[in-house]
Amino acid sequence: MAFNYRFAILFVLLSTTFSLSTAALVEQKPRHSHSGTPLKGSITLNLVWYGKFTPIQRSVIVDFIRSISSPAVAKGPSVASWWKTTEKYKKGVSTFVVGKQLLLENYPIGKSLKSPYLRALSSKINAGGARSITVVLTAKDVTVEGFCMNRCGTHGSKASGAYVWVGNSESMCPGYCAWPFHQPIYGPQSPPLVAPNGDVGVDGMIINLATLLVNTVTNPPQEAVSACTGVFGSGAYPGYTGRVLVDKSSGASYNALGLAGRKYLLPAMWDPQTSTCKTLV
Repeated sequence: MAFNYRFAILFVLLSTTFSLSTAALVEQKPRHSHSGTPLKGSITLNLVWYGKFTPIQRSVIVDFIRSISSPAVAKGPSVASWWKTTEKYKKGVSTFVVGKQLLLENYPIGKSLKSPYLRALSSKINAGGARSITVVLTAKDVTVEGFCMNRCGTHGSKASGAYVWVGNSESMCPGYCAWPFHQPIYGPQSPPLVAPNGDVGVDGMIINLATLLVNTVTNPPQEAVSACTGVFGSGAYPGYTGRVLVDKSSGASYNALGLAGRKYLLPAMWDPQTSTCKTLV
C-alpha cells in the first residue's frame, strides 16, 4: 500500500510551529509503506532513471545517497550526521549501498504515467531482495498522476522490498515541490534560496528523496521527517526555513556537506527521544 507524499495546505494554515514547505507536506494520517518493520542493516538502493537526466544531475543524486553511509567528510554538519537520527527509531543502524541503475531515456511507456506504473517501473530491478529500495526518478518533462496537485513523490511496497518515486518539478511546479528554491505557490512570498547544486529541480528532488528514504526506513507511526515539515534550520516558522549556511562564493544555501564537495539542504528530522525537530544548524 503506497504512502503518498502530499502537499496539505490545511496543515500549514493551522500550524504555528513548522514552516511552509511546498516540497514536504503530507496527509495528516500517514499510512505505512510496507510491512511495518523498519529496514535496518545494509540496504541495497537501486535507481530507475525515467526520462532524460544529465550526467551531472545523476551524480548529484548518487553522491547524496553515497554520502548517507559515509563518515563526516569535513568539519561541519554532514549528510551522514543528519542520517544518524534514524538510529533512534527502534534502535538500529541503516546504511545504503548503491545497487543497480537503469536508464530509460526513451520514455518506453510514455510521458504521462499513472500511479500503478511507478510500482511496475520499480519492479524492473530486484537486486537486493527484501532488503532493498528501488527509487524511480522521473524527469522534468514527465507527468505522473497526482504530481504537482497533491504529491511530489511517494513510497510503497512491491513484491520484493520497497520502492520510492520522486519527480523533477522544475518545469511543472517548482513552487510546489522545490520550495525553498522557488517562491511558493501559497503563503508568504519571501525570496527563494539559491540551490546548493545550481539546479532547482534536482535540489528539490533531494529534499523529497531524503524525506521519503527516512520514512521508508524508519516506518514510524508518524512519518519521521514529515512531522517537521518546512524546517531546515533553527528558528524556523511558517514561510521561513530557519537559519541555514550560505556558501560565500555562490550564495547557495545548505545545511549538510556530502561527498565530492557536495552541499545539500536537508529537512529536519523528528527525534523520538527528545520529541523535537532535530536540525543540523
